[in-house]
Amino acid sequence: MLFGAAIQDLLAARGWEEPVAIGGVFGRWREIVGAELGLHTRPEAFEDGEVIVSADSTAWATQVRLLAPTLVRRLNEELGDGTVTAVKVRGPNLAPPRQAGHIRVKGSRGPGDTFG
Repeated sequence: MLFGAAIQDLLAARGWEEPVAIGGVFGRWREIVGAELGLHTRPEAFEDGEVIVSADSTAWATQVRLLAPTLVRRLNEELGDGTVTAVKVRGPNLAPPRQAGHIRVKGSRGPGDTFG
């Protein structure tokens, strides 16, 4: 028996075909979604047909939300029809709330996710 065939048989016997395929897609994320999108996003998990993607800014999170139907189609081309049903997006982890100090400026502090 050839090595590749033996591996395929092992994956099928253990029920590992889908997790291995998903791991392959996660490993080739940039190739699948494109270089620019791949630089600013990464797949985090696959749960119940949903791929959870994190983005490094709110702008890229919005972009992924807009591209979600296209991403579902493209991921299903790689994994098989119906494997991925949705793409959920997580934005960036914002800095923790500011701590109160001794010197304070009165008035509103403005939005928390921008400089200035």
